[in-house]
Amino acid sequence: MDLRDIKEFVKDFIKIIVLITIIFAIYMWVVGTQQVVGSSMDNTLKNGDVIVLSKISYRLGDIERFDIISFYYDETKYLVKRVIGLPGEHIAYKDNQLYVNGEYVEENYDFITEDFDLKELGYDVIPEGYYFVLGDNRENSLDSREIGLVKKEDIIGEVVARIWPIIDFKIIS
Repeated sequence: MDLRDIKEFVKDFIKIIVLITIIFAIYMWVVGTQQVVGSSMDNTLKNGDVIVLSKISYRLGDIERFDIISFYYDETKYLVKRVIGLPGEHIAYKDNQLYVNGEYVEENYDFITEDFDLKELGYDVIPEGYYFVLGDNRENSLDSREIGLVKKEDIIGEVVARIWPIIDFKIIS
């Protein structure tokens, strides 16, 4: 092996290390994957689905009503839920219909939501930096009705795609 071969080897090795570092950085700060555990997001997402998260979405833009998010819960777990209430809003469900600040808001999901009022959690409105989230399978979901509001700092990212099972691949908008 001559000096030229060693230089080529070192250059290739450095390229590989740089590429691995870039991929690692993207995975840590831009996108990630998670597996859905449980049935609380049926029929949108099912137990065992693998999802892609955009970890940068909310650094560049705002969290919006009906976004599906992943967030840390109880320090060792994460949950996947749909954003229903935003800071400054009063949320209530009456007769299976969503009311935001007293105004009816249409939801296009096939589920039943029992009557609920944000006051049951001790709030008149959602404080700044917090969100009210629900699972799509409202009758079988550990969500804000039980765990309380979700802090913005606990949100990992926005669900942007389901990649597994491959036959059910879907971009989530």
